[in-house]
Amino acid sequence: MKLGDLINVKSGRILMSGGPKRIAGIFINEWTRRGLKVLAEGLPFVVEGEVFIGNPLENPGFDAYLVLNPLSKSKSEREVLYGWLTENRNRLVLLYETRYVGDSIVRYGIRNFIDYLLAYRRETVDTEVIKLYCLKNGRIVESKEFIRRGSR
Repeated sequence: MKLGDLINVKSGRILMSGGPKRIAGIFINEWTRRGLKVLAEGLPFVVEGEVFIGNPLENPGFDAYLVLNPLSKSKSEREVLYGWLTENRNRLVLLYETRYVGDSIVRYGIRNFIDYLLAYRRETVDTEVIKLYCLKNGRIVESKEFIRRGSR
């Protein structure tokens, strides 16, 4: 799986951890460019396309959803979110988490409700590491690492 493949999925639940503002913005911009109606809890990054702000769990009828900080929600909020993710398997959902979660995703209950994990980490001033995990039934079945180094 490549990052380009992930941006073009028609449905699925993608968890982005580590606060990858630039990457999440690219995803949302691409989805709006393709004509998808996107509803977001909020926007911690800049987007160029039209994005509606509201509670994704209470507003059906959108093509894609952005949920902020799912791991930081209270236990009761997470249970509601997990139920909503189960009901909306055929939707395109981007879960944006500011905390970094990589291989440790297996310790979190959300692992059973996501299809992909994109873990972003800035290593040094000019190096970014992106780990992409594909999950099936809460288990990591495939992983790839991408390293981007800035030019000097």
